[in-house]
Amino acid sequence: MKLKKAVSVIMAMVFTMSVPVFAGADGEFKDITFNFTSEYIKGSRVIPEVMKYDFDRGYGFVEKTTSMPERTVSMGKIEKTDEGFRVVEKNVQMFNTVDKNGAHLDINKATGYNYGGMVFRVKAPAGGYHIEVNVAGGSENALLSVNAMQTYRLETSKYWDAAKLVPNLHPAVWDGDVWSFDYANGRDFIDIEIEAKELNKPVVLRTISISALPVNESEKSTVYLLGDSTLKSYLFEEAPMCGWGQVFDRLFDTDKINIVNYSMGGRSVKQMYQEGRLNDVLMTGHRGDFVLIQSGHNDEKKGGDIGMVSDPTARFGVGSTEAMYKEYLEKCYIPAIRARGMIPVLVTPMTRASKFENGEFKNSFTTKDREFVKVMKNAAEEMNVPLADLNTLSCEYLTEIGYDAAMALVMSLEAGETPGKTNSGSYANGHPDNKIDTTHMKEALAKQYARIVAEEIKRLSAEYTELVPMTEAMTADVRSGDWDKVYPEVCADVTGKDAYYRNQIEKMVQLGIMTKDENGNFRPKDTMTVYEYAAAIEKLYGIDLNRYYGSEPLTREVMADINLKAYNAKYTEKPDYMTKYNGTNITPDDPEYDPNLVGEEAQYYPLAGYGAITDKAEISPEYRNSVEEAYELGLIRSEDSERGKMENGLTLDPQGKVTREKAAKSLYFMYVLGSDINTENDIIG
Repeated sequence: MKLKKAVSVIMAMVFTMSVPVFAGADGEFKDITFNFTSEYIKGSRVIPEVMKYDFDRGYGFVEKTTSMPERTVSMGKIEKTDEGFRVVEKNVQMFNTVDKNGAHLDINKATGYNYGGMVFRVKAPAGGYHIEVNVAGGSENALLSVNAMQTYRLETSKYWDAAKLVPNLHPAVWDGDVWSFDYANGRDFIDIEIEAKELNKPVVLRTISISALPVNESEKSTVYLLGDSTLKSYLFEEAPMCGWGQVFDRLFDTDKINIVNYSMGGRSVKQMYQEGRLNDVLMTGHRGDFVLIQSGHNDEKKGGDIGMVSDPTARFGVGSTEAMYKEYLEKCYIPAIRARGMIPVLVTPMTRASKFENGEFKNSFTTKDREFVKVMKNAAEEMNVPLADLNTLSCEYLTEIGYDAAMALVMSLEAGETPGKTNSGSYANGHPDNKIDTTHMKEALAKQYARIVAEEIKRLSAEYTELVPMTEAMTADVRSGDWDKVYPEVCADVTGKDAYYRNQIEKMVQLGIMTKDENGNFRPKDTMTVYEYAAAIEKLYGIDLNRYYGSEPLTREVMADINLKAYNAKYTEKPDYMTKYNGTNITPDDPEYDPNLVGEEAQYYPLAGYGAITDKAEISPEYRNSVEEAYELGLIRSEDSERGKMENGLTLDPQGKVTREKAAKSLYFMYVLGSDINTENDIIG
């Protein structure tokens, strides 16, 4: 750490975090119980009246919370009773309590509610705390939270990832009338928020107990990744989408260090904090662990309607202003991470590949009043935090590979590439949202972003020595920068326009299903032989087709026949991709069939029925039945389609020769089809 900056950071912490009134002789926070009742409780501090927070005294009620934007409550409604401090809310403005259709939103969906109540503030330096709050009637009467976190999320989140491999180890828990929560504080105070759950129903605060928690110790370090969908670990049902956090572990010797990905789609710095995601990392982590934070894509959301989920003015809206973003980093993230003995690392969000000007990809984060890359860089400089500039380097990498190759690696899809799905339905016929998604990426690009971040960590470790243990835990090839050995599946000739199916090619080479030649070339435009394709799919599915296949060129009709035989050898019933996401949709040959399905009804099966195919007569007699069956199962589709659109053509070109890149496309489709939908989709072998 730079000495000059380190001193300034320490002095700033001393200035803003004076010794708490509950400190013991050693200056550490002393456990405290506040008693709001008339009952004697040994060792507790009696609160005799409704008193406003005083910094020197170190506790009291406040009328404006630390939420962004701030939430206002009225101290004038609080009354002291023998049972405790009591509030009855008779007329509270509840923002966003109905959806766009006027239907009432419950607490789980409302993003801007304010149920009033009371907020008790306690001076407490950055660190870990166990908090217990006793409220008459418990969860039936009250909503509890700490420092503007989101009540219901603290209690209901069980897992942080799609595959359910990362459990929530520190949820808020109700035990009768007592609510308890382990909290990592980054500010110099803790707000206990007690809201009335219903109008005209009293909520009564009895006691609040706060005790300091020690920093966890461990011999083996962990790298925690916190971010949005561009870091997230995806399932096979979402293939080919991949986040760089999903493949980051490949760059390390996991006997020396753990890599745990807490990232999830749709998250911003605001939401990761409010839902307890950051908190679980900090309460689970140990001294010397690393926390890599990347955010910006969802922070940009402004929201079209007041109170909607993306609205930054909503209490729990995803979007942020620059001021909010800065405060979350500097008040909620960095001090709390350091107080827990962990090491923060900021990662600027990669550019969206939508801004291509004069032959170069540019930083997409240039929206007025929402330049989060600039804000993150300033925060890193001011607080002396190591920063990996993925934003700048992503622009350079995309420019280096060129527009055509870049568009192949973002979420651009055509019919027949994958049976996976998005929230709008199946990808099998192209992107259901009829777009090329330039924010999200396929695994081939995610690997390169993981490489860039690792190289940045290596570079930064020369200046920030606290990063050396992470660098030393990288594999020997990563440390030496021998990326040909780290990613041997990358092919020398799969570039430019020949990179159209780069993601499928690299996965097939990575799995050992297809190979490169002695010069590292894949030869994507060469014709595949029947034998090569049959051998590849046998290896992919672990089956024996029990048939001799020769070295003649592979045609589309023969590929359909082989795919069908492999499908029948592997499955006794249809896989989930064909059934789970299609509901009661009618078939394409039904007279009432509507090809313009929307929402979750975008289906797996071809949009054009087999009866509409115009070149069926060109199919060899011996393959007619198998081609029809393969088509109806979606195992072969028309190639007359375009990426970024949900469409099918009307020709199959049965006698057409299949190139190696088209073979890789088909094999990738069959690979995903044969995989467990709930398994992470980056597995090797």
